[in-house]
Amino acid sequence: MPKKSYRQAINEAIRGEMRRDPSVIVLGEDVAGGQGGTAGVGKVGNIFGVLAGLYDEFGPERVIDTPITESAIIGAAGGAAMTGLRPIAEIMFADFVGVCFDQIYNQAAKFRYMFGGKAKTPLVIRTTIGAGFRAGAQHSQTLHPLFTMVPGLKVVMPTNAYDAKGLMIEAIRDDDPVIYMESKLLYDVEDEVPDEAYRVPFGEANVVRQGKHVTVVGMGLMLARAQAVAQELAKAGIDCEVIDPRTTSPFDEETLLESVEKTGRLVIVDESPPRCGLAADIASIVAEKAFKALKAPIRKVTCPHTPVPFAPALEDEYMPNPRRIEAAIREVLA
Repeated sequence: MPKKSYRQAINEAIRGEMRRDPSVIVLGEDVAGGQGGTAGVGKVGNIFGVLAGLYDEFGPERVIDTPITESAIIGAAGGAAMTGLRPIAEIMFADFVGVCFDQIYNQAAKFRYMFGGKAKTPLVIRTTIGAGFRAGAQHSQTLHPLFTMVPGLKVVMPTNAYDAKGLMIEAIRDDDPVIYMESKLLYDVEDEVPDEAYRVPFGEANVVRQGKHVTVVGMGLMLARAQAVAQELAKAGIDCEVIDPRTTSPFDEETLLESVEKTGRLVIVDESPPRCGLAADIASIVAEKAFKALKAPIRKVTCPHTPVPFAPALEDEYMPNPRRIEAAIREVLA
């Protein structure tokens, strides 16, 4: 099976769906790219190169560069979704969601409910998340808790190239609005990815490592860090079960609870602040539904409740790191 990067997998998924279905369009700031630059129109494909080549194949009617106005991008995409198209709208950085949040949480998320189930809103909103890119506090946040708490939205966080392709295809074919969150630091990470189309269902977590001593949940970029720590601890006889939720809404409670029932311990690693975050939400699910199985208090490894620092040393310390993850695992075992 060929190896492809996270970036290539997303591009391949979108390209394949645009070939299969002429109602799929792409719109956003610089999604064609290259206007006024030396590379030429369509050669860049957004600032991370994820959409490179789509403009050349599908043209300006289906790959639409927009003005710098997120409210117009999402407003237009929501209307297009209600009138027969399947738009993939891009918010360049999740941090910019404040400009268009009304169009997301107060409009697109509620269309199906407001029209008695008769309206479909097959809208995919792609955006990038995560610190470690040296992009400052206004371009580095991980805001999945903000979207997850909104009824009517589906929220996807792929952690590898295989899932990135399958979850994107699932998102494009879904009839509800989907927030598809891409970790910037994963774009160049490779995995085995089939050439053909396939779908990864929403709401089905992936147990990426079986274990018996402690359950470790990792989301986005944090999954790889949790896996690396688990591999090291295995050398010391500590057997971690590592879970990738894949989607935060819908969330696979069953897999999580089965694991905690087996291990009796839970560590959650999440790249978002601790207050009202996904780590807190997952901890509350286990505390409510599997409390008797717990042998130790639940531990959360999150970012501190501060903006993302710009200084590289501080930014690295801000993010959950292997040292903090290992310390949390050893603490619940003690």
